[in-house]
Amino acid sequence: MSDSARSASAGRRWRQGWWSGAARRSSPNFGPRPVGMAVDLVVLHSISLPPGVYGGDAIERLFTNRLDWSAHPSFEAIRGLQVSAHFLLRRDGRALQFVSADQRAWHAGASTWRGRDNCNDFSIGIELEGLEGEAFEPAQYTALNGLLQALLRRYPLRAIAGHEHVAPGRKRDPGPGFDWRTLATLPGFPRTLELP
Repeated sequence: MSDSARSASAGRRWRQGWWSGAARRSSPNFGPRPVGMAVDLVVLHSISLPPGVYGGDAIERLFTNRLDWSAHPSFEAIRGLQVSAHFLLRRDGRALQFVSADQRAWHAGASTWRGRDNCNDFSIGIELEGLEGEAFEPAQYTALNGLLQALLRRYPLRAIAGHEHVAPGRKRDPGPGFDWRTLATLPGFPRTLELP
């Protein structure tokens, strides 16, 4: 396949910031990016609802403002929270997308990267289903690698960092269970991306 055919094929995988490799679950929790803002950072997160429980639809319900706050005692601590991420990678590697990558998702909160505040303005937020300190699944690393490659075909990404790196002291995810070296050594991993 020629470079131009490859480029055209990659372009068809995106439609208005929605990636065809992910199941769409639209969240109302997003807004416009600042005009002219380049999307050049990926912020990795980890999430499980309830904490340490995998599967189910609680994460999807949280990101789409449909979570039953009384369904589990731990949900009281996040009652009324309105958050989102662009993507969620399940334990088996399945990808869900909640916000167009052209839009600003509400994932990083108060944050700074390389002297720039408000990381939501210039980043893509990717949630990994998991818990801080616990290992992630091989399928998630493989899925993340593929997603990063797809994102690089559309956005001028320069770096990938954890929530713990852009909000140190406030956030600890994805945490010590995430193996940056494993990610970086996967075949086809974008070597142009700066790692923390």
